[in-house]
Amino acid sequence: MTMEPLVCADTATRVSSVLNRDVKQFGKKHMFDANEETCWNSDQGSHQWVTLDFARTVRVSQLHIQFQGGFSSRRCTLEGCRTGEELVKISDLYPEDIHAMQISFGTLQAGRAALFQVEETALDKLKITFENSTDFFGRIVVYHLQVLGERL
Repeated sequence: MTMEPLVCADTATRVSSVLNRDVKQFGKKHMFDANEETCWNSDQGSHQWVTLDFARTVRVSQLHIQFQGGFSSRRCTLEGCRTGEELVKISDLYPEDIHAMQISFGTLQAGRAALFQVEETALDKLKITFENSTDFFGRIVVYHLQVLGERL
């Protein structure tokens, strides 16, 4: 299987909130722009989330995520579904509260242990829910989010 980035111009993305509704400075597009100085910054509240609606069915193999330390999630829930179906839980992820890039693997690769596991699943929609924010007000800051796998 050849892995490739699955988030592209045809991927419809939504987020739960944007800090002060300032989409120009903190909008969802900044998670995918590969710019180290921009980020998505949620507003206050519990259970912030990101949804990705792919243009065609994909098999997710890896998730790369970079939080701002102090504004990360203690637990992330991954849910997915095929078109016309209800979201079902795929897995829980337990990222660290650090600024470094964190990478998940669907399977162990090259003898490396995964920071957290992603169950490889064919889907059309992926939802990542950020629970238990390390920020007192429930804000989440994501500098980089990349989903890798294959288009089916």
